[in-house]
Parts: sequence; structure tokens; C-alpha cells
Amino acid sequence: MNRVRAFAACAIIGLSLAIILPGCDNSPQASAATSPGSGSSPTNSVPNPTAGTTTPTDASANSPATETSADEYVVGHYASMTGSEATFGKSTDDGIKLAIEEINAAGGVKGKKFRLITYDDQGKGQEAATAVTRLITRDKVVAVLGEVASSRSIAGGQVAQQNGVPMITPSSTNASVTEIGDMISRVCFIDPFQGFVCAKFVRDNLKLSTAATLYDRTQAYSAGLNDDFKKAFTELGGKIVTEQAYAGGDADFSAQLTNIRDKNPDVIFIPGYYTEAGNIAMQVRKLGLKSVLIGGDGWDSAKLAEIGGQAIEGAYYSNHYSDEEQRPAVQDFVKKYKEKYGAVPDGLAALGYDAMRLLADAMTRAKSTSGKDLAEAINSTKDFAGVTGVITIDAERNARKPAVILKMQGGRPRYAATIQPK
Repeated sequence: MNRVRAFAACAIIGLSLAIILPGCDNSPQASAATSPGSGSSPTNSVPNPTAGTTTPTDASANSPATETSADEYVVGHYASMTGSEATFGKSTDDGIKLAIEEINAAGGVKGKKFRLITYDDQGKGQEAATAVTRLITRDKVVAVLGEVASSRSIAGGQVAQQNGVPMITPSSTNASVTEIGDMISRVCFIDPFQGFVCAKFVRDNLKLSTAATLYDRTQAYSAGLNDDFKKAFTELGGKIVTEQAYAGGDADFSAQLTNIRDKNPDVIFIPGYYTEAGNIAMQVRKLGLKSVLIGGDGWDSAKLAEIGGQAIEGAYYSNHYSDEEQRPAVQDFVKKYKEKYGAVPDGLAALGYDAMRLLADAMTRAKSTSGKDLAEAINSTKDFAGVTGVITIDAERNARKPAVILKMQGGRPRYAATIQPK
């Protein structure tokens, strides 16, 4: 896809600058995560020996390197712990930490326990590249987990590939992420499948035939998923009546929605993040549009209902799991997560949990923890029993697995359907 290729080229240029200039005073820095609005300043953290984790820290080249021990494995995580998509990073990090606690309590892997270092990339591509550079060159991590947003996984993945360190993205679905190279894999499905899932649900389950799309042209995830939905919807006999775009951070969608209203589609596909989806839903209803709303996994956040309110009720989105699934693996995970964090885990938390557990499983099978050997073990994963489904990593280092469709009801997502891979 042209948009993705163009973004990847820009990411490589930005990555080169991040590697050449990490010590400059004016270089971007992945800063310490703090609670939004807390006003706390970045500080170096002290490892928690019980949890086996390290609180998010300043990832600048001038901050001291984290000391490592011969009797532990250090795993790095980079995420949007602050910024407009902070729930993505926080949920993923919580899932990873829960997995590490369980693995360590069971004795670790080959006699060693895990310690996690998480850096906040503030939802910025340049910060993501800087954070991964810091994790690899200074903290000497054995592997990297991250990111959620595909644009930032592309930026960070370029660094991991260049340095020969395995990276597993829990939830970046744009197909080009794993195309970076053999060090990059994922535990989630990819957008060509997700686009098919949404299109198939609209055609087969909702029995609707016309659609408009409204996507974020600045995000590789959104632009790619938009293309994948259009292709699948058309192949399934549906008709795209109009395609509209916006830029991430926009607040007024009236011009695009007026154009959509003139076409009167059965459904509006909105493959963006929850931050815009809730706002768009309110403006859709304000204009009197009755179209069904559907989106991708970027909607998966408790903030979606807070932002969209009543306007998001009845909308659908594709996701990686449902907390209502009765599989023992799901219910056991939900129970433990609620006990620890006091909240129902979203799909990002489940994917973070699966990514860390799959990494540990691969380490039990790897010849060594060198980048090549560990990557080979990760990429040879077959039938791994995850919370988000049974995971097999295919030849392109993507996870082949089903997807679910959730429906917003009563201010929360409820299970609607399961769509199997083609």
C-alpha cells in the first residue's frame, strides 16, 4: 500500500536520526510515564523484586543504564503510557506484568526470572525509536515487546531488526510491521484479515449492503485497515458509496459526515482509534445519521464509552478476544486481572499477557538467548494456548487466529460473533 510504504520510508529516515543523535541535548526522549495530569517529572525507577518489573523511566541517552544481573532476563516494553492513547500502553503493560509475575512465581525459565523495563514513547514515532534504541544499547534487553500502534511499531521495529534483537508486537495489525525482517513477529491477527472480519460481519450478520468509510490518513493502521475493508466488502458484494479522510487530532468532522449523509449508507466504517471514534459517533448522531457504526480493534478502550456516551451504543468493533468467552483460559485470566487491577481486562491487556507468555515459552525452546536463536524459536511457535486464542506463528511471522466482533451495550462491549480465518 502506497501510504504504508511512504510512512515506512519516513520511519527509516527518522530512525537514522535517532541513532546518530541520541546524545544531543535537543533530541527527542522517551520520558517517564506518569499518571495523566499528575504533573510528576521523569525519574529513574527502582526494580520491584516482588513483581519483577521496573516502573517506566526516562529513556534518554544521558540517563544511567539499568544494571542487569546474570541470574535474570531483562525484557523491554515501549508504549504510549501517556498521551491521547495512554490506555493502550497502560493495559498492555499491566498484561505483561501479570504474566511476568506468574512466570517468576513458577520458577522462571531455565532457572532465571524476568524483569521488565517499560519506557513511555508518548504516542510518538520518534520517541518509539529512541526508546527501543535505549532498551537495546543501554539496558541490554533480551527481547522487546511493543508497540500497539502500527506506526510506532514500524519505527521501533526498524531499530530492533538492525540490532538483531527479537521484537514481538502484541497488537500492531498493519501487515508491513512484520515485513521489516526476521526479528519482528506478532501475536495478533493482521489488517487484511481484520478488514475481512468487519466486512463479512456487515454482509452476513447484519445483512447490509452499502458502506461509507472515514479514516485517519496520518496513521498506517487506519489507512491500511480502510483499504482492507473496502477490498473485502466489495468482494463480498457490498458497495462503497463514499470514502472520507481526516488527520489524527482533528475534532470537527462535520464536512466529511455531511458528505456521508448525502450518500445515506447502511454502515459507516471508522478504522481509527477510540480517541476519535467516540467523538465521530456523537457528531454522526447530531447530524441525524442512522447508519450503523463499525470499527476495528483501535476502538478497544474503556474510554470509548466515556467519550462517545449514548452515541456509541449499538456500534460494533472487531477485537482479539471477549472477556465474556467461557474458555477456561479466558475466565482464569479475567479473574486474576480483576483481582490485581480491579478492572475487566481489555483486548490490549490480553495481548500483552499472551505476548509475554509466548516469549517465555519460546525461551524454553530456544538454543540460546542470542537474537537469532530466540527469534527462530519465537517464529516456530505452533498451537500456543493463549487467552486471545490458539496462536501459530506463520511464515510471515504473523499469528493465525480467529477474531471476535463486540457490540457496545450498556456502556461496555458485549460479545456478538466470532469470525474464523479464511
